[in-house]
Amino acid sequence: MISKLCIIAALAVALAPGVSASSRLRAQQPAQWVVAPGFQVSVFADSVGNAREMALGPRGTVFVGSWTGKVNAVIDSNGDHKADRVVVIASGLDQPNGVAVHDGALYVATKSKLLRFDDIERHLDAPPAAVVVRDKLPNPSDGHTWKFIKFGPDNLLYMSVGSTCNVCLPPPMTAAILRMKPDGSNLEVFAEGVRNTVGFQWHPKTRELWFTDNGRDALGDDVPNDELNVAWKPGMHFGFPFCHQGDVKDPEFGAQRACSTTEPPVQKLGAHVAALGFTFYTGDMFPASYKNAAIIAEHGSWNRSIPSGYRVMVARTDGRRVTSYETFLEGFMAGDRSKAPGGWAATRAALGRPVDVLQMPDGSILISDDKANRILRVSYQR
Repeated sequence: MISKLCIIAALAVALAPGVSASSRLRAQQPAQWVVAPGFQVSVFADSVGNAREMALGPRGTVFVGSWTGKVNAVIDSNGDHKADRVVVIASGLDQPNGVAVHDGALYVATKSKLLRFDDIERHLDAPPAAVVVRDKLPNPSDGHTWKFIKFGPDNLLYMSVGSTCNVCLPPPMTAAILRMKPDGSNLEVFAEGVRNTVGFQWHPKTRELWFTDNGRDALGDDVPNDELNVAWKPGMHFGFPFCHQGDVKDPEFGAQRACSTTEPPVQKLGAHVAALGFTFYTGDMFPASYKNAAIIAEHGSWNRSIPSGYRVMVARTDGRRVTSYETFLEGFMAGDRSKAPGGWAATRAALGRPVDVLQMPDGSILISDDKANRILRVSYQR
């Protein structure tokens, strides 16, 4: 929390003669956040327990999944860009990380089931009983069991199914991105060799699927990189467990398949950064250089000796290429990260851990933070 003296000092700088508009905006930022001039960070919602994937309803409700059993609806009823209420839609679920909205219904993916809550925004205070869309989802119990879901431009529901292990030969329908009809039928593999994606989105111009992927552990601090990939057609293989980051053979499985036969990433994101959810920015609020850029949440490393990630990045794109990759928002880890504790101690010391990014109708973005149990809002003032 910022002291009253800090607030008074910031106001004094902001009101001083000759201080530029961008400097005033930076002076008004909470000391925790580091953003480019013109950007502002505020808290959209507090007390959103273990906030993970987010989805926006047609009436403006922000639905938020978690690992801790609850699905929340975050409501800004007066349009002041700060939540008025947080309503529990469902509780007692088994790791309901994934949420998506389609035809007025809220879809929720737990470890083992795909659920649907019909006409949800008309019944936020008395949610309907969940309809089981599909039971017995792949990999409900081993390794990376959480699911990420999103509806594609083809009106199909896409779902991640993570690897059952750190590195191993994956069982069928795991280490993959699957897709199905909204009623749960016609389940099929769309992309394979995907160790653990917890974020994907379709490019606004090409309509091709881009996704983040978390690399394996136990090859050291600097290998392999997490990846940003493009699945521009069905049936592509992205390397796991044979090849990592497009050019590193796995010590155990690398002899079984050459890296040249798998799809390399369009961007290496850094080792162990835990890149998760992202959005392609299509709004008009941010400067024009952000148009169609991927804004990516990096949850942060858990076993690296010097922490990596714990920030939000921006990848500017041109077709299937990334033309630049740089920091968008920092402040989730206090102080100099080179002096921060490593390993699990980093996750305990961090001030927050970003998970997902959601663009709002006004052009601002929301960032979920499962450690601080909040949702941040990033806006821009010219």
